[in-house]
Amino acid sequence: MPAERDQRTELRVLLAEGDSERLLDVLADDWPGDALQLVGDAVGRGAIVGSVHWADLARRCAAELRSRDWEGDAELAAALEGRLGIGPVLLLRPVAVDLEELAMVLEGDPVQGGGRIDLSTGEVWPAAAIEYAQDSGDLDEDDDEDDDHRWLWVPCEGSRDGHRDMELFAALVEDRDLAARLERALTGRGVFRRFKDVLAESPTELQQWYSFSDERQRGRARAWLAAEGYATTA
Repeated sequence: MPAERDQRTELRVLLAEGDSERLLDVLADDWPGDALQLVGDAVGRGAIVGSVHWADLARRCAAELRSRDWEGDAELAAALEGRLGIGPVLLLRPVAVDLEELAMVLEGDPVQGGGRIDLSTGEVWPAAAIEYAQDSGDLDEDDDEDDDHRWLWVPCEGSRDGHRDMELFAALVEDRDLAARLERALTGRGVFRRFKDVLAESPTELQQWYSFSDERQRGRARAWLAAEGYATTA
């Protein structure tokens, strides 16, 4: 298993556990490629505990985010700069939402009809989960889904951005034979399955694709949330 994958996995676990000091230890020497969104959240945790190391890491991460400039990078860089005192503090309302769960609703099947964020808890409710909770009595059918103080409606924007991610990734693959096969896989129906089937022949490239895709989805979810006036604290 590549060391980069180990470190990325460890970052996810430590973020979930809220272990800020250990997060900064993991990032002290280096951080995995295509993981600046994840790293930025980890460094942000360091700001909370006031580690003597976090400011240098935050400056470096903000600079790399600004340089890369993927969707959501500017929002995260601005949040870090605000905490460092080298930029304005963003006037975004905090909500403990999981960006990966949010991305799944934003970029899921349009037939499913989006979902909602419970602003009091940060929980993401896909449309199917809302219907099930109402049917089982866990959620009142008379609940006011238009209550802006509790709910934030999440639209489903479909797979267009995901398709663009595959095109961008294929262009970055150095093995030109593999890149050509990936490009051919991106035509017709069932492109997501075919794309992964081609990558499955190269486990290292497949893992790099998952990291690349997760990072871009995380950034888009952050950008969407910011546009709605919120920032994640998860």
